[in-house]
Amino acid sequence: MSANARSLKYVLGWLIAGTRGGLTRAKIIEGLRETPQNANQLATLLKMDYKTMRHHLEVLEKNRMVTSVGDRYGATYFLSQTLEDNYGLFEEIVNKIGKK
Repeated sequence: MSANARSLKYVLGWLIAGTRGGLTRAKIIEGLRETPQNANQLATLLKMDYKTMRHHLEVLEKNRMVTSVGDRYGATYFLSQTLEDNYGLFEEIVNKIGKK
């Protein structure tokens, strides 16, 4: 495993398995893998409060797991290229915590 993949695994482990909002962030990542969406669409899909959704998206974007295009309210979120390329690491972590 390369140093970059190992680093990504640690960050994903912390974001998904190591924090209270990890399962929510896992659901967001899975939703964005299906189709890019804005915060309102994701909040509706996952039956969550919009402000809570914005918080989780900001955490994911700050840690370079998702990227956005557009202005704040209408921004569309996508998985980052790094996460797309290493989606297997995400699945590994999710499987370990027993989500699936």
